[in-house]
Amino acid sequence: MTDHRSFGAQLDRLQRLATPVSLGAVLQAVAERRPLPPRSVLVTFDDADRSVFTHALPALDARGIPATAFVISELIGTERPFWWHEAAFLARHGGRARSLDCGHPSQLLPRLKAMPDPDRRRSLHELRVSADRRPPRQEQLTPADLLALRDGGVAIGNHTQGHPCLGRCDDDTVRTEITGAHEALTRWLGEPPIAFAYPDGGHDVRAETVLQELGYRLGFLSDHRLGPRLPSHPLQISRLQVDSTTSTRRFDTILSGLEPAYRRWRRQAVA
Repeated sequence: MTDHRSFGAQLDRLQRLATPVSLGAVLQAVAERRPLPPRSVLVTFDDADRSVFTHALPALDARGIPATAFVISELIGTERPFWWHEAAFLARHGGRARSLDCGHPSQLLPRLKAMPDPDRRRSLHELRVSADRRPPRQEQLTPADLLALRDGGVAIGNHTQGHPCLGRCDDDTVRTEITGAHEALTRWLGEPPIAFAYPDGGHDVRAETVLQELGYRLGFLSDHRLGPRLPSHPLQISRLQVDSTTSTRRFDTILSGLEPAYRRWRRQAVA
């Protein structure tokens, strides 16, 4: 979360334009096959660094808005940056990798995401050993923070162990990434998580199979689509995407469900 004041303004606008609901309400709607109220919105955080606890939780609590945070389990209790932030920093400070020697710096992240997962991990290692500076530390959530968030009305969900692009992982890695995070969250929370957010928002059939085996009830995409009041597939629930820097006009466009049409128009205008 980069702009705390803007985040508060977005929550205020959300209360005026929509009906905030909890993860439990979504689960109940799915289980009972009863649609949510009109203009229902579930606030979610993907990745979730410690600012969700220090800044988002007080803002949510002050307004009585529930939310859900999807966390990367291997970062809990550490000061490690997200791998995509780390890669960008290392590349800016002399880091090199054999698979990343060509192309504009802006293509670094797309190139890493497009690699098979072992190649991505190897390239990250090469960036680490060749860079002349180490990235700044990033304070992450702790197990105690997870409990405090849950007690404060922010449900905790699974976002894998290390946030790989699941579509670039082999079957064993997909299973390990989900089950490893599931076991860690169950240990910290004292109960198994029931919701999962796909890293980078894209659905993966193999991941869905693992989620079904583990008893997950809800799974969330990031496809910029306004979902129905009763999700047709509980492990493929559409989501809109904003951040704290999203302008008011853009925020309203996204909340209206017109974002896909806007994106198509932009692509046509550029072409």
